[in-house]
Amino acid sequence: MAGLLQALVGTSEKAAHIARLCRREEPLFQLLVAEKKGTDRNRRFLHDFKTLADVLIQEVIKHDLGKEFPDLRGHIHGEESNEFQTGQGDTVTVRVCATAGDTAALLLSVLEPEREAAELLAAAVHRDVELSDAELTRVELSLPTQDLAIWIDPIGEGGGCWQKCPLLKPRSGAHRHRGQCPLLKPRSGGGGGGEAAGHLAGQPRADGAHPRRWQGRYHWGVAYGGTKLSSLSPPQPRPVPCVVLSRAEGAAVRGVLDPLCGGRLRFAAGAGYKLLCVILGLADAYVLAEGTTFAWDACAPHAILRALGGGVVDLAEALRARREGDAGPPPELLYNRPLEGAVGAERWANRGGLVAYGHPQHLEALLAAL
Repeated sequence: MAGLLQALVGTSEKAAHIARLCRREEPLFQLLVAEKKGTDRNRRFLHDFKTLADVLIQEVIKHDLGKEFPDLRGHIHGEESNEFQTGQGDTVTVRVCATAGDTAALLLSVLEPEREAAELLAAAVHRDVELSDAELTRVELSLPTQDLAIWIDPIGEGGGCWQKCPLLKPRSGAHRHRGQCPLLKPRSGGGGGGEAAGHLAGQPRADGAHPRRWQGRYHWGVAYGGTKLSSLSPPQPRPVPCVVLSRAEGAAVRGVLDPLCGGRLRFAAGAGYKLLCVILGLADAYVLAEGTTFAWDACAPHAILRALGGGVVDLAEALRARREGDAGPPPELLYNRPLEGAVGAERWANRGGLVAYGHPQHLEALLAAL
C-alpha cells in the first residue's frame, strides 16, 4: 500500500506540473485563454483545450499507474472521454505513446498547427517525477491492488471565491485552483463494499501571488478497516458549525441552516473546493441538496475525511433513515454501484445530494435541522 500511495503522489505531481505548464508557458497559455467567439472562433480545438488538458492528465495517470501496477489496468476510471475530433473530422483517441515524439505527434493531430504546444505537453507527459514522503514510506497496510479501483477527477477548477468568509481569501489577482488526481475505491464486489479507502488530492496552483508562478501541495489519507492515516491532523470543531454551500442552494435549505449556524453560512464555487474546505477545517460541513456531483468529485475528499474522523453521507438516504427512526450511522456514499436505469455520467451521480462533515456531532445537528 505504501508503494501505491507513493506512486499516486508521483502521478499527482506530474498532473499538477501539466496544469501549471498550461498556465506558465506562453504557447499553452495562449490556447488556454484564446476562447474566440462567433465567426472568429477556431472550431478545431480552442473551445476544447481545457478539456484536452483534463484528458491528457487522466491518460497520464492511467498509463503510469497501470504500468507500475498491472492489476489496476482496466480499473482506473475518469470523468472525461479521451476522444477528440480533428479539423478534418477524424477521431483521435488521446493516450500516452511509447515515446515523447510519438505523443507529440498524436497531440499535434488535435492541436495542429500548434507544434510547440504539442511538444511541451508531450515532454511533461514523459517527464520522470520522484517525490519522497517519509510518512508514506511508513504506511503498513495490507490492501491488495486487485481489490481496488481508481476514480480520477483530473483538474477541478474550484475558483476559490469564498464569499463573505474571513477564514480564506485568495491572494490579490489570483484564484485558488485544485486538481483532484488519483483516488482509490474498492472495485465493484470487492472488499469494503465500495467505500472510499485511500485519497490523494493535489492543489497544483495552491499558492503564489503572481498569476504565472505557482507552487503546489497535496494531502493524502487512508481509511481502511480500523486503520486511519493522513498527512493532516483532524481540525478542531467549532461550538457553532460553519457550513459552506453553493450559491445555487435552495432557499429552504438556507432557511433551516442559517439559524443553526448562527449566521455562519458561507458560499464558495466548486464541489471539490468546498470539500477541501471541510478537510482543512475552514468549514465544519458542506451541504448539497441536489444531485449535481459525481463519484469522481467526492471519492478522494471522502477518503481523507474518513481518515480524519469525518465522512460524506448521502443526504436523501440519511434523512429517510432519520424519519424512519434509525439512529445508527447515516449511509455514506459508495463508489462501486452505478444508478439503475441511468445512462452515461448520470450512472455515477450522487443523486441524493450529500453532507460532508468533519465531526459526527455537527452531522447530527445538520440532519436534525434538515
